[in-house]
Amino acid sequence: MNPILIVDDEPAIAMLIRRILTDAGYRCEAVTDSTRAADLLEQKQYDLVLLDIMMPKIDGYDLLNYIRPTDTPCIFITAKAAVEDRVRGLHSGADDYIIKPFAPAELVARVESVLRRTGRSMVVYHLWDLTVDTAACRVQCGDEEIRLTPKEYKLLLLFLRNRGRALYRDYLYETVWGEDSIADSTRTLDTHVTRLRRKLHLGDRLRTVRNIGYLLEKESPQK
Repeated sequence: MNPILIVDDEPAIAMLIRRILTDAGYRCEAVTDSTRAADLLEQKQYDLVLLDIMMPKIDGYDLLNYIRPTDTPCIFITAKAAVEDRVRGLHSGADDYIIKPFAPAELVARVESVLRRTGRSMVVYHLWDLTVDTAACRVQCGDEEIRLTPKEYKLLLLFLRNRGRALYRDYLYETVWGEDSIADSTRTLDTHVTRLRRKLHLGDRLRTVRNIGYLLEKESPQK
């Protein structure tokens, strides 16, 4: 998998995006200068570009014109929230448009959606003795291949992309099942989480967060 290029002239925002996506399992490079970004795009291949619009020297629209011939997907991440700005961005050839400020879970979900849609989603997650190959849709615990239902697998990916973050029950249910909350949504979600814990031997690593939902722990660094 090629890295993701993040282009934003605000260093704090660029580093925040990089940290969120790195935690979700993606390799990233971040630059704060659009001229430097153009140089990198000429030298390397990227699976995705996350691009701010309002930048000095070369703005996001002009840089997108430079990106399009490379056939690299692009997501605008910008504070320009007006409808006409979103329409212009999408008509310019961007694959998606995210408005600042954004929730980390939304950013990861949008990135995964574009990568999947463009056939570039091939992350391999390694956590404890768990390996998840998203290209092959294969889940292994040690040497044992684990069979998950489609909903269990989608739920697992959500936890992996957001490990270390508490995810709300409503967000989990609506994202995985694609429906508004219904009477038995809590029971349905809890049942699937219980199955994931058992099948993948996660125990308290996939823990309940009171009054919120669930959180998958990060793996502690080796000492």
